[in-house]
Amino acid sequence: MKPEPSLKRLLAANRWYFGAFACALLLGGILLLFLHKGDEIFFFSGRRSVPGDLFFKYFTRMGEEPAYFLALGGLLFLGYRHALAIPFLGLTVSVLSFLSKAFFAHDRPAAFFKKLGILDQLHLVDGVYLNSGANSFPSGHSMSAFALYTFLALCLPRKRWAALGLFAMALLVGLSRIYLAQHFFEDVYLGAIMGVLIALMMYYAHYRSQAPWLNRSLLSGRGMAA
Repeated sequence: MKPEPSLKRLLAANRWYFGAFACALLLGGILLLFLHKGDEIFFFSGRRSVPGDLFFKYFTRMGEEPAYFLALGGLLFLGYRHALAIPFLGLTVSVLSFLSKAFFAHDRPAAFFKKLGILDQLHLVDGVYLNSGANSFPSGHSMSAFALYTFLALCLPRKRWAALGLFAMALLVGLSRIYLAQHFFEDVYLGAIMGVLIALMMYYAHYRSQAPWLNRSLLSGRGMAA
């Protein structure tokens, strides 16, 4: 097993992913300074399209459990060590999402706009259940997507295009939550940050076990050196 990498080396080896993430954070931070809460929801509400509705309606599921099962199956061919981290990654996301939502107790867009008396002004996506209540902040889907796809980017040997593709997937899941009027931009922003931090912590944690069989895989019998 390789020695545990420093954070500096890990970020350098994955500079394409974290470079894109840093740019998104910077741009997102600037947007947060100028956006009034709810502007982003009405922006997409006034720009609905059939292709957009269909795409985001289904792509948002890439931040749900089936994506974790697909990742688990794929990583079994890369290395058991990486694959077995996936259930713990999902569990960590679920627990932290639940606890943070309960702590902040921010209204979902539906509840927020209903209190303002303007919910009926939204154009919603057909067939999508509109969540309500005080469990909006942060976005669990965004946290889940950024945790999963950041972790996959850290695990894959070929970094550039795979990393950018994985980042795009996570970003689109986050965007889908705003498009579908399930979350505000601030929810997605914090969820993305938390997801990346969870992935980094889980990646470091998977170095701790010394069991040799974890370095094997279904494909080679040995797998990648973790």
